[in-house]
Amino acid sequence: MEIGEQANQLVECLKSYGSAAVAFSAGVDSTVVAAAAWRGLGDSAVAVTGVGPALAEGELEQARTLAKLIGIRHIEAATAEIEQTPYKANGPDRCFHCKTELYTHVAKVADELGLAAIANGANTDDLGDYRPGMKAAADFSVRSPLVECGINKQGVRELAQHWGLPVADKPASPCLASRLAYGVEVTPERLARVDAAEQFLRSFGVRELRVSVHHGELARIELAPEHLTWLVEPKIRESIVARLKELGFKHVSVDLTGFQSGSLNQLVQLERSSGACVDSHTKTEMV
Repeated sequence: MEIGEQANQLVECLKSYGSAAVAFSAGVDSTVVAAAAWRGLGDSAVAVTGVGPALAEGELEQARTLAKLIGIRHIEAATAEIEQTPYKANGPDRCFHCKTELYTHVAKVADELGLAAIANGANTDDLGDYRPGMKAAADFSVRSPLVECGINKQGVRELAQHWGLPVADKPASPCLASRLAYGVEVTPERLARVDAAEQFLRSFGVRELRVSVHHGELARIELAPEHLTWLVEPKIRESIVARLKELGFKHVSVDLTGFQSGSLNQLVQLERSSGACVDSHTKTEMV
């Protein structure tokens, strides 16, 4: 299917909802859905962004900018997942509690405005991963128009480029809580520490990276393999270690396998398939 035809299909899919509230994070997936919603529904579509401590620096401002660019009405909803014990405990189902909080607010907006549907940015590539947030979406009858149209991540990026959206090549940017190894308590301080560490690393010009937190305040840096030699250059390494320890990390490590989206979920999948207890430190090497 040509990109123009796929774009029309997605717009018609959103149009068929009658009206919709889009859960809008400013990532490429939800931005494409918001753009399609605006094209298909006009003023009968709104974009709703959940605002909490797990939102990385700059993401809310980008959401505002993108919504204005698209033309869709933008609503910011303060979320309180950080106050919930199951979320703070950070088990493998953390995302379920986070998304439940988000969809509660999006559903409230939809109800107040009389909108018929809630839509998210899940694409077909998300279906094979361990994603407890999808259960929360099902609980709220959330529609996934990208999945309904059979669109994967690459297709989403092509649609963003087709519509001239500036996020076509934006790296995946899940919430900051996703950087904390399961069992490490989610606190505003840890989230802020991760955010500051990633912002510092990006100041060197590296776009796609993660700083994960493990027990004992160990930081695990993930970035593309081609950047590994740069990372261990003496002056670079020393400055990174110094900054991360200044932020409160006690140890700094690098993952030699490189950047992988959903790397912590891979450990959960391994546990679920083997019944084994997998130590989340097994993938680290000290710098």
